[in-house]
Amino acid sequence: MLSTPGTLTLFFCVVGGVDGLHKQWIPDTNYENKTNWDRETVPCGNDLAHFPAHRKVSVFVETTHAVREMRLPVDGEFILNSGAGFYVVRGKDPGCGAGVTTRFRDSESLRWFNPAMWQAAATLEDLQRGNVLYSVHEESVPCQYDDVVFKARSSFRMDTSSGQSSVPVKSVSVLGKTFESSSEFSQYLSSRSGQLQFHGSSVVTVGNQECGDPSGCVCGNSVNHQQICDSITCDFPSCMKPLHPVGHCCGVCGAIVTIHYAAGFNLQTYRQRIHHLFLILPKYKYIQLGMSKVFKSQRFMGLIPFGTSPEIQVVVVDGEKGPQSEDLAWDILKDAQSHGSNLGIAGAEFLTSSGSSSDRTGVSAGMVVGVVFGVLISVSIITVVILIREGIVRIPLSLPSLPTLGSLTRSRDVGDLDGSIDHGFDNPIFDRPNMLPDIPGVYGAETNHSISMTQTRVHFVNPVYDDNETDLNA
Repeated sequence: MLSTPGTLTLFFCVVGGVDGLHKQWIPDTNYENKTNWDRETVPCGNDLAHFPAHRKVSVFVETTHAVREMRLPVDGEFILNSGAGFYVVRGKDPGCGAGVTTRFRDSESLRWFNPAMWQAAATLEDLQRGNVLYSVHEESVPCQYDDVVFKARSSFRMDTSSGQSSVPVKSVSVLGKTFESSSEFSQYLSSRSGQLQFHGSSVVTVGNQECGDPSGCVCGNSVNHQQICDSITCDFPSCMKPLHPVGHCCGVCGAIVTIHYAAGFNLQTYRQRIHHLFLILPKYKYIQLGMSKVFKSQRFMGLIPFGTSPEIQVVVVDGEKGPQSEDLAWDILKDAQSHGSNLGIAGAEFLTSSGSSSDRTGVSAGMVVGVVFGVLISVSIITVVILIREGIVRIPLSLPSLPTLGSLTRSRDVGDLDGSIDHGFDNPIFDRPNMLPDIPGVYGAETNHSISMTQTRVHFVNPVYDDNETDLNA
């Protein structure tokens, strides 16, 4: 079903630029496209052209065709170009062979959110010349600021289903007519051709304004990331450490350059600069490069996420002539360092799939964190030692003794203050009066009150010092 040019010149794409991009749907349901027939050939005068009876289809016919017999679907249409049609040859068509049954391929499964179904270019002229652009998977599908193009002399059928109720774009061109008004395009979708060409749960809407930010705008397809990736089969990467660009479904071999921009940065101007400085060089002929604004997760010390920030992501993918992405990444970095103040670039760095980075060390975030913590601990120990030697910090000569096991056991046996306390044994002299035993001669009258006991205390009366004597000098 796919019709692709034999030779493609790959440049780079800037999704979300001020003017957006033109995204063209590749498949078609044209009668003359031999890939739409199961025998890879267009039916001729001795053949039977067969369309699935229970499939909906919209077929564009550009010229006249001879056919022996045609079986049509229950629900479908032919869109005839001027002068196009069908006719039956009397007898045998001498240039057609013995005659066979040729079946039209089913296009029901083709989906809007399949990146392989689209190609992008900066202008319509570039689309016609085959100057298509490379981009990550999310941005290969039309973004909210893009112009969607279906080839003028062609028809199609696609499934627009997604997790969202609508699919917003800037404009849609169908059969040579461009729709920029939402109401006008809605009328086309409700027409017979519109219902056969677009089907699914989500409605394509037009009328989005151009991106008004000179630094670019985010594509907006991240909400459909999983659905986009479900249609992608990733090849096994051949590099040591595959990179995972924001918005891409597969690991890539190459480099990712991150541009931190400031006031005065213009994405469209910068992409033209990269093209004229580097991409026209013969050594970078086979490089694929995609550039876009993305929101990248920020991590404290490379580990703890704490938010996102807008950055310019430049994805450099190695071409068929070997890994040249690191050389191009260095060229971009050196240019940003030399002219960044004039371009509105605050900083730049890159990481490659070979494990190296713009600091030439290639260390991981975990190693960086380990080194940082190791340095902090070492500095703390050295500082404490110096403070002790200078006498600023003193270590106590003796430390409080720790409680022994016996004392802990005694403390545990005491229990709560409100509970009963074990007195050990009864002392007949120092115990409470109500618990004293009846011992004759000790508490009786014969004691001559030499021992006096009250509720609060026990005291002895010394007969030498009479309580009635008040003269201490006697």
